[in-house]
Amino acid sequence: MAEAELEEHEREEEDYRLDGDLVDSILEATNNNDATLLAQLMEPLHAADIADLLEQISGHERRAILRLWGREIDGEILTEIDESIREEVIASLPPEVLADAVRELDSDDVVDLIEDLEEPQQEQILGALDEPDRMAVEKSLSYPDYSAGRLMQREVVTAPAHWTVGETIDYLRRAKWLPDQFYHVILVDPAHHPQGNVTLGRILSAPRASPLSDIAEEEFRTISVYQDEGDVAYAFNQYHLISAAVVDDDDRLVGVITIDDAMAVLDEEHEEDILRLAGVGDESSLSDTVMETVRQRLPWLMVNLLTAILASGVISIFEGTIQKLVALAVLMPIVASMGGNAGTQTLTVAVRAMATKSLTESNVWRVVRREAIVGLLNGLAFAVVMGVVASFWFSGPHLGIVIALAMVINLVVAALSGILIPLMLEKLGADPALASGTFVTTMTDVVGFFSFLGLASVMLL
Repeated sequence: MAEAELEEHEREEEDYRLDGDLVDSILEATNNNDATLLAQLMEPLHAADIADLLEQISGHERRAILRLWGREIDGEILTEIDESIREEVIASLPPEVLADAVRELDSDDVVDLIEDLEEPQQEQILGALDEPDRMAVEKSLSYPDYSAGRLMQREVVTAPAHWTVGETIDYLRRAKWLPDQFYHVILVDPAHHPQGNVTLGRILSAPRASPLSDIAEEEFRTISVYQDEGDVAYAFNQYHLISAAVVDDDDRLVGVITIDDAMAVLDEEHEEDILRLAGVGDESSLSDTVMETVRQRLPWLMVNLLTAILASGVISIFEGTIQKLVALAVLMPIVASMGGNAGTQTLTVAVRAMATKSLTESNVWRVVRREAIVGLLNGLAFAVVMGVVASFWFSGPHLGIVIALAMVINLVVAALSGILIPLMLEKLGADPALASGTFVTTMTDVVGFFSFLGLASVMLL
């Protein structure tokens, strides 16, 4: 029974992925220039799945599909496509298709679509919009990059605070301009200052005579139009917001941010941290070309090469020691490797805690002490293991004692480096996720080699 449930669970998991046979059929229909079959295969797919398909295939295959099927692309598909190929896809579309696609979108989706495009393509899309929509998008683009002003949509559902539920429902039924999705009606005063939020659920469940002010949510937060989008995403996650009003310097309502946009930012922040920790750039994608990938990775590989040379320089100081006791060359990579892995563990936890604002001035030294103790205990545990292994391997306790002491030193240093280096980089204004890994690895390599070979020089020669 359990085996059958497991197989069913695996089948359910597969349902969320693009079916390989379907992809093959789509490519075959494209190669055969069969537009009718291609349309039949693509029609049932969700916009996100179509975007995944276009991202996963080669550039030649993508251009062939767009040539044969591109007139069916709508705005939702364009917003789902990864930024790395979005410009290419837009350039492949006929102007009338692009115009129809962008007219379907809310202002925040149009801003997200065009903010990273070249100016000619931006003008092409802006020219396809109606005058009010174009002005709204241009206003959003005037705000700083990665700010709430870029993230918000300007289509906001508002009502005077003195209205009743009945008046609000009648107004909403008559309105033709409502956004496709919204969660609150924002209460405003005559100067358009936001006063509170009323959820659609409360509006639908309250008597028609109830004033909106009586059913407004107890907690109401506004966001500055200049607030960093990363902080906006944090606020949504921290305070369980569904939507939030965006205000200008005069505290007037200018837009609204909804949870889907905030969570997209949070997802992007996490993805960027992972990519930066690996030193592959924060815009890496499977659809990147060979040369784009080389350009993204080469700089940090060069930095790693320089730090490796530094570690090799430490080894060269003890060249005579290694020549006299060749066993050191066998064991010293173990010390450095253990330190590097321990440092990466601490670093990953620290960078994640800093990104989620869990690591603060009030708890930082408690966390530093904890990591130091963890490093010490792990060092002692592996010191015993490697001490015994080295003693039996090389027929004597002396080398075992040396590697045991070096293991304790390096794992303590690794734990402290993993948390103190990202903290220091943040104080200096650098991105901890981008730069910490190289410095932590260098520290553990240098300390590992120096402690092991230095102790060996003192105790064994």
